[in-house]
Amino acid sequence: MTSAWLGELVRLRGVEPEDWEAFHRFDENTDDMRRMDRIHPPRSAAAQREWAQKTAVKEQDDRLLLAVESLADGAVAGMVTTSETDHRAGRFLYGVAIGTAHKGRGYATEAVRLLLGFMFGERRFHKCEASVWGFNDASIALHRKLGFTEEGRLRDHEFFAGRHHDVVLFGMTAAEFAARHPFPREI
Repeated sequence: MTSAWLGELVRLRGVEPEDWEAFHRFDENTDDMRRMDRIHPPRSAAAQREWAQKTAVKEQDDRLLLAVESLADGAVAGMVTTSETDHRAGRFLYGVAIGTAHKGRGYATEAVRLLLGFMFGERRFHKCEASVWGFNDASIALHRKLGFTEEGRLRDHEFFAGRHHDVVLFGMTAAEFAARHPFPREI
């Protein structure tokens, strides 16, 4: 059996209620939180359990929040998300976050490839967009390696850690993705 959600290193899957502890650990690491989004106030274990429970049973349509599971040890290594889906224009925004303990293993690269394969090859979207903090050199390198094109920079756009930061905008079309990662010819 093959699965569009399974790579050589990771599997993308829905969030399960028992995943709350892994996401709680991610939220405790302010460096991870800042690279992913921004620092949020601490969430109690009860609130994290409730979030995981609600996320586990929520219908997702094209706004996805998927756990990135390491095939090496079965641990939740991070997550991928889609948002701001625009069916008229055929574009969506995505995000990826891998916890510090799992960085540098190729998990983000493979998770993004699996996600884009689904969104472009199954959901018929035309373009994927991503926003990256200007100081996040690892994420900028990841997007370039994946074949995203830098489309612009919003100067002093976001505020945290006591100052304003640039946001780098990236985009990739379905054709650009397929040129690097051809879709299967036969089923």
